Amino acid sequence: MTDPVLVQRLEGAALAAAATFAFFYLGFPWWAFLVLLVAVDLFALGYVAGPRLGAVVYNLGHSLILPAVAVVVYLVVGAPQLLALASVWLAHIGIDRALGYGLKYPQAFGLTHLGSIGKERRD
Repeated sequence: MTDPVLVQRLEGAALAAAATFAFFYLGFPWWAFLVLLVAVDLFALGYVAGPRLGAVVYNLGHSLILPAVAVVVYLVVGAPQLLALASVWLAHIGIDRALGYGLKYPQAFGLTHLGSIGKERRD
């Protein structure tokens, strides 16, 4: 396994599996998982203001930073809802990474740290 993109995709799949397991282990309902899983993509609304701001907002919601902060806050205050939210968030990020949807460059939505997607892709 010398292909770093493949390694990152496999890491994404592992993250998604572990985070999904954690969510259901906590006993939260499947419908909440589905709703929150899709809700993470609301960060893509930043693209309404253009590709530069869109990339910043999208990357904020699709990096590990905010869910990691949610886990730390959970550890401090003990609210299991924060851990559930972080689990779904991490699952979403993991699924995206496994499918090749990486963090965005400001030049275009289809330019990601894992390569090009959509019409920018060159096969």
